[in-house]
Amino acid sequence: MAAGPGAGLVPSRALTVADVLRFGLDDYARTHRLPAHHWKALNAILNCRTAVLGGERYHCTHCGRDHWVYHSCRNRHCPTCQGANALDWLDQQEQALLPIPYFHLVFTLPHLLNPLIRQNQAALYKLLFASASATLLEFGRNNLGAQLGITAVLHTWSQTLLDHYHLHCIVSGGGIRLDGAQWTKASGQYLFAVQALSEVFRAKFRDGLRKLYDAGELTLEGQLLGLRDPPDFDRLLALAMGKPWVVYAKRPFAGPEQVLAYLSRYTHRVGMSNRRLLELDESRGTVRFVWKDYADGARQKILTLTVPEFIRRLCLHLLPPKFVKIRHYGFLSHRGRQAKIQQARQLLGAATESSQPSEPPAPSLRPATEKTRVCPFCGQATLEWVEGVEANLPQAKAFCDSS
Repeated sequence: MAAGPGAGLVPSRALTVADVLRFGLDDYARTHRLPAHHWKALNAILNCRTAVLGGERYHCTHCGRDHWVYHSCRNRHCPTCQGANALDWLDQQEQALLPIPYFHLVFTLPHLLNPLIRQNQAALYKLLFASASATLLEFGRNNLGAQLGITAVLHTWSQTLLDHYHLHCIVSGGGIRLDGAQWTKASGQYLFAVQALSEVFRAKFRDGLRKLYDAGELTLEGQLLGLRDPPDFDRLLALAMGKPWVVYAKRPFAGPEQVLAYLSRYTHRVGMSNRRLLELDESRGTVRFVWKDYADGARQKILTLTVPEFIRRLCLHLLPPKFVKIRHYGFLSHRGRQAKIQQARQLLGAATESSQPSEPPAPSLRPATEKTRVCPFCGQATLEWVEGVEANLPQAKAFCDSS
């Protein structure tokens, strides 16, 4: 009998990244060697909210049916978990927000360096953080005579899941004056000239990259073997530095509530969310998903990839073990953080109390949770907890990584 038009398709309403991995990961692993931390992340995504990780059993007193709620993996790469992870993180950050404008800047590395970054992720991600933060702090000292507060978030992907290495920076609209005596306010329209930021950022990254190469701390294998020859490395560096680097500045946020709303979308974003997936065609071995083409006015388009290529691109964005992708600098750095935030509040209070009434703190973005669970079968709020069940596999805990 001929297969119907829907044969071999996973419905879009149920499709997740885990579905794609469940279908294609075993075949992919037969021809691709995956490092241990890749297996850890992919297994976490596969087992998230399944019986493997255990769960809670509830009973509905209205319809009499049982309902299972399985545990989340909490892995930072899991698209299913990132909403809850982001809200947990935001609750911790609310106390650091100040009643000031904030600026959003994006520092992007040229694609010419992508192959080098793939083989040296930890070292060059760290260098990206160091170069961008040092640039901003230097401009704060020189232009404002103040120490800024910076939160930086690493993103490594483009909308099509290819590598696109860039750093989102949320920067305070002003800072604590270097002598600590007062708060210095930045311009209301822009923070610093992006062309000047770009030139300094490029030079700092170049110097750091040269230092890593001279110290023999870069991995240069496969297609990069030729770069072990210094003249070849010099040529690559000259090509990368020969064009302007992109530093993009968005309009400033109006205040803490807008910053929180932005951070809730960006801090825990992963390369591919479940909602972007449209279709897994098992008979053809392909995946279709939505992407935005920013070069074409941010129009939504659809891309079809083979399952192996989808998994390959997904793995490009699995972070090195224990690598921290959200970092704080200036008066938000962990050293003396609470004291500096309190100092900033006091200075801002002294500067604004005569001209502005104090505002209540920004409300939490975490929605109120109902203690009574709604039964998915009958729709009544009549679920009662019955029991909790431990994870089935001893190694299940190894899948979890909320850092």
